Amino acid sequence: MKTALRIVTRMLPAYGVFPLVFSFIFNCLVYSGSRMIAGGWYHHNIETELDRSLPFVPQFLVVYFGCYLFWAVNYILIARQERHRVYQFFAGDFLSRCICLVFFLVYPTTNTRPVITDAGLWNQAALWLYSVDAADNLFPSIHCLVSWFCYLGIRGNQKVPVWYQRVSMVIAVLVFVSTLLTKQHVIADVAGGIVLAELCFCIGRKTELYRIYEKFGSRIEQKILEFTEG
Repeated sequence: MKTALRIVTRMLPAYGVFPLVFSFIFNCLVYSGSRMIAGGWYHHNIETELDRSLPFVPQFLVVYFGCYLFWAVNYILIARQERHRVYQFFAGDFLSRCICLVFFLVYPTTNTRPVITDAGLWNQAALWLYSVDAADNLFPSIHCLVSWFCYLGIRGNQKVPVWYQRVSMVIAVLVFVSTLLTKQHVIADVAGGIVLAELCFCIGRKTELYRIYEKFGSRIEQKILEFTEG
């Protein structure tokens, strides 16, 4: 355990370890926990005619699944920033998941997935995805929320090359498209994820809310330092 933590703290400053790890854990708790609670409740279908007119393109699963690597890379980059920037970002990130949890419980949504009868690698991959990921917890889209956070968190950071900032924005937009063309989400879900990311990122940066998060995180940081140096 100590060796693993020492390796992590070589990649990240000690103050970035807790926010990064807790972000992942809390995201899983929100997504899985809300499904356990509200899975059997009535779900609203908010798809529009425009949503129904969009084609099903299962090849976009490459982007849909590939974005997990994108998230990991960018969240690590964000956790390596200056201390106050790290806590500002992850305070906003935490707030966004709290709001997602409220929506998932108060206004659960669903959509209509395509009936897939054809064989083929991509169609089979889509069927597998549908079998393990129920059509719920859709609004706002966490896929889109996190992808846009990945861009916001490094935007304007002089330590991150401008070309990578632009690539991150493009990847985020491709993720938006992938959620629509794989029929995992509808347009309202995408818009909700983007707006929520912008709102919570702004709250993290423009208010003192992050200091509460930092106060708690600092205690964990001290424990990490004592453990790795002991």
